[in-house]
This record gives sequence, C-alpha cells and structure tokens, in this order.
Amino acid sequence: MAAKRIERICEEVKRELSGIIRELKDPRLKKNMISVVAVDVTPDLKYAKAHVSVMGEDAEKQAVLAALKSAAGFVRHEISERLDLRITPQFTFVLDNSVDYGMRIDQLLHQLNNRE
Repeated sequence: MAAKRIERICEEVKRELSGIIRELKDPRLKKNMISVVAVDVTPDLKYAKAHVSVMGEDAEKQAVLAALKSAAGFVRHEISERLDLRITPQFTFVLDNSVDYGMRIDQLLHQLNNRE
C-alpha cells in the first residue's frame, strides 16, 4: 500500500515540477527545451531525484542543469506550497538521455528501411 502512495506522490511532484520549471525566470532555461521525464521520491519523502530531458548541445544541457541546481531551494518551496505533504523533499536534478537515445534508434531504423 505504501508503494502506491509513493507512486502517486512521484506523479504529483512530477506534474507540479513541470509547471514550476516553466515559471522560472532564469535565462539559462529555455522552457520549450526542458521536460521532466520522471521523479523518484524516497519512501521517507526527504529526497527526490528529478530526471530531466534537455534538447540541445552538451553545453546547453550543463547550463540548464546548473540553473536547476541553483533553483532547487525555490523549487522545494513551491512544491511545499502546492502539495500538502508533511515533508517536502530536497531535489537533485539528473540529465535523462532516454529521448536522445530513442531518437538515435529511430534514425538507425529509418536508415535500415531506406537500404531495403
């Protein structure tokens, strides 16, 4: 039963985090280039790892990651106001390359189809 509760909390945090990132006013963040892929919250709700996908070059990805890291306190404050949780987790942001990987696989499949 606790696992389902954690899953629901992860989904709610993911939804709210997406909205908060769109509202951030950091020039390093290009809103249409960032998406929250997943959020993993520990069972004690003290920590959350947000998997973020960023479209662009490696330098842009690192700049976005640095901007999110500097805004982690603000993000935590906003999550605490928007969600009714006893403990608000501390956020760690991690780059997720699954979208890039999927695009690369799709490109390879198209190349194979064109050869045949």
